[in-house]
Amino acid sequence: MKRSRTAALLLMSSVPLCLTACGDDEATREGLYTSVDACVAQTQDRVTCEQASAKAKTDAAESGPRFANRQECAATYDWDRCEERRDSGGHSFFGPMVAGFFVSQMLRNGSVTPGFTGGPAFRNAAGQWQQPDPNDRRSSNAGGGTGGYSSGTRAMVPVSATPDRAVTVSRSGFGSSFRGRAGS
Repeated sequence: MKRSRTAALLLMSSVPLCLTACGDDEATREGLYTSVDACVAQTQDRVTCEQASAKAKTDAAESGPRFANRQECAATYDWDRCEERRDSGGHSFFGPMVAGFFVSQMLRNGSVTPGFTGGPAFRNAAGQWQQPDPNDRRSSNAGGGTGGYSSGTRAMVPVSATPDRAVTVSRSGFGSSFRGRAGS
């Protein structure tokens, strides 16, 4: 009798934890935007959109593709999409202009939590969207300290997102994670 009462108490004490975890409504709103206005139209959050756009432009010099000259850049990104830039060390290089920016925000119980993640997006000569590979851990000065850059100093990955459209992806609760894996 004593064991069954202890077991029942243990089971009852875990029920609130299960219900809390299953009811936790977390999602991520993600989007690729070509302008601050397009971002605001989807998210109704001008401050975040402006900050994400500014961050993308700043990050482009550190994480975007780098070329020694405009001709190398133009071979992949078209002549009119290439511009001269300087990295944080003052070294000059050519890179494609930022064509868009990413915004990813956490949503909890239907409302946006403070903060966002984001980064630059580039469009190559074939019209395909790309972003810097987050797994590329090369240093920002690929020229070995001389300020020179060779073609392909940054790995880029293709982007399949539709520009100027926010997508909400649910990522929480035991049921959601199970359903996501059950179909695999």
